[in-house]
Amino acid sequence: MSEITDQQVADRLPDMWLDRDNVEFYRGLLQRRLLINRCADCGRWQQPPFPICPSCWSDDVRPTEVSGEGTIHSFTILRAGPPLPGVDYASGHPVVVVELAEQQGVRVTATTADVAHEELRVGMPVTLTWVDRGGEPVPAFRPAASA
Repeated sequence: MSEITDQQVADRLPDMWLDRDNVEFYRGLLQRRLLINRCADCGRWQQPPFPICPSCWSDDVRPTEVSGEGTIHSFTILRAGPPLPGVDYASGHPVVVVELAEQQGVRVTATTADVAHEELRVGMPVTLTWVDRGGEPVPAFRPAASA
């Protein structure tokens, strides 16, 4: 996969607040890779991105691809919100917080795919997939059994 420059990240995601701590996270999204910072010294994962490890205070934190496996920690169905390509608030837009398998307490927020709203459950095993929104890849989670 060809390298995406910082300028290309900014051009493709003009509404995102980009800085040196999170640009790799967003570059990963554009490459369909979910990158979470991990301390190279103690191994702790941390999300959202931050330049210092909260456990050992090392500044050797590196964006690292995760497995994409996890469980739903919480969820909601949005019935209103800002206009977004591919988001239908009239039928409800699911938003889940997924605790990743890499480490207890490391969570990401995303939408869902391949699951009816009434089937969503806290504790449901899920796996990462990608949906297209406005021509850009967006992480989503679907039930692990349908992966």
